[in-house]
Amino acid sequence: MGPGDLDDILSYLTLPSHPDLMVGAGTHDDAGVYRLRPDLAIIQTLDFFTPIVDDPFSFGQIAAANALSDVYAMGGTPLTAMNIVGFPIETMDKDILRQILLGGLSKIEEAGALLVGGHSIKDDEIKYGLSVTGTVHPDKLKTNQGAVAGDRLILTKPLGTGILATAVKRKLATSAETELLTQTMAQLNRIASELAVRFNCTALTDVTGFGLVGHALEICDASKVSLKLSLNALPLLSGAEKYAVQGVLPGGCKTNQKYYHPRVNMLTQPDSPKNWLLYDPQTSGGLLICVPEDVASELLRSLDKAGILAAMIGSFIPQNSTCPEIIVA
Repeated sequence: MGPGDLDDILSYLTLPSHPDLMVGAGTHDDAGVYRLRPDLAIIQTLDFFTPIVDDPFSFGQIAAANALSDVYAMGGTPLTAMNIVGFPIETMDKDILRQILLGGLSKIEEAGALLVGGHSIKDDEIKYGLSVTGTVHPDKLKTNQGAVAGDRLILTKPLGTGILATAVKRKLATSAETELLTQTMAQLNRIASELAVRFNCTALTDVTGFGLVGHALEICDASKVSLKLSLNALPLLSGAEKYAVQGVLPGGCKTNQKYYHPRVNMLTQPDSPKNWLLYDPQTSGGLLICVPEDVASELLRSLDKAGILAAMIGSFIPQNSTCPEIIVA
């Protein structure tokens, strides 16, 4: 669902407040967080979607990694997970679902979490994901609020999963492009999260359906800062720019662009097809890590040493208008 429709629907809900509710729905963060005691808070999240690749096992891995990412984006540790399944059991081979669940389980186990159950329904199309419960020390909790002017923004995975997945569906992507896409989406954000916490990041989130611009603006809104983004610094999946030029775009790209474009000030290449990468909806995307300038380079070196393809893509600046914006230079 697009950000505009979602905001309109949720605006009719009265959100609860409680002294122990550390993160609720009001700040558009990655998960809900509730303090159980002074040294322990619980993180709750869920995510599911239709297949993004053809291989059932790989789809299960990607969907699980995507759901687990929200716990990592809060600086937490996943504890348990429950399967969410929609499946056309009367028309499709049960082994397809079996492989999806095995793929999901492999990522749950890689995360050190436990699969404890799930819920399934008959559906006309396949849907899979997880409900995940994690924990975090309240003092170590990371949110999308806290970035300050001067902080640097680091992205820990290349962009382009939405565009590449569309190319795969249209039978345009090469086998090498498809393999890299699958590997990238199945990669857990665990190590990147651990390093972000170790380097005392000021704000943290992940890039998913609202694209780089959408989730970066969530940080800007919560932190009351603007962002200067370097278009040429963005890490891109192989083939992503090529397919953007060809107009191979998912529907979410255009939905995100329509909603967020008024808050993006393009100082360079305003008509370049590469700009679609700013709005491309990501599946199991990387983390956006906000850190002070004096530790940004050291964090990048640590991420690189851990085998994570990360890049410094921008810096936060004071908010000079009534609404935070992104300046692309």
